[in-house]
Amino acid sequence: MSQLRNMSIILVVFAFVATILERTEAADHTVGDSTGWTSSAGAKFYSDWASNNTFKQNDVLVFNFFAGAHTVAATNKADFDNCNVNQNTNDIITTSPARVTLNRTGDFYFICTVSSHCQSGGQKLTIKVPTSSSSTPPSSTPPSPTPPSSGTTPTPPTSGGTPSPSSPTQPDATPPSPGSATAIVATFPALIAIVINLLV
Repeated sequence: MSQLRNMSIILVVFAFVATILERTEAADHTVGDSTGWTSSAGAKFYSDWASNNTFKQNDVLVFNFFAGAHTVAATNKADFDNCNVNQNTNDIITTSPARVTLNRTGDFYFICTVSSHCQSGGQKLTIKVPTSSSSTPPSSTPPSPTPPSSGTTPTPPTSGGTPSPSSPTQPDATPPSPGSATAIVATFPALIAIVINLLV
């Protein structure tokens, strides 16, 4: 009977850890997959791409494009709908790959500010990050952006509704996201010690 109790405790602990890891692990999403961030993809391409992906808070969007040919600008809904490129230039990322953390729940809007890429080329993207099922309310102020290791340092957005940009040292490098499960994995030895004490 005590063996059954011990096994039940172990299963509960592992289910709890698995749930935490699932909720905290952020994913990288390469915008447009192999097509990348371009004005030649067509008007519905990025909305179709977004509808085929699931986004969570702290996921990272990776915009791949030719520097000088395109930009990534986080914007509001009105500027997105009207392809208004005359916005605050502090929110424009000009280097690739541009990494943008989805640091809150809600809607995110991105456009290319080059020429008519947004209006004529359909180079615009909206992302919806749903509210998680947890009872923790979403943050109304974005966290500080992770400073890039090289290149230019993007200026943090002035409004509370835009994401935090960052860029890695190399295109293949992927630093841990702020919501990464790295810290939780580090607690495994403590969890194992607790389980062993319960079994003894």
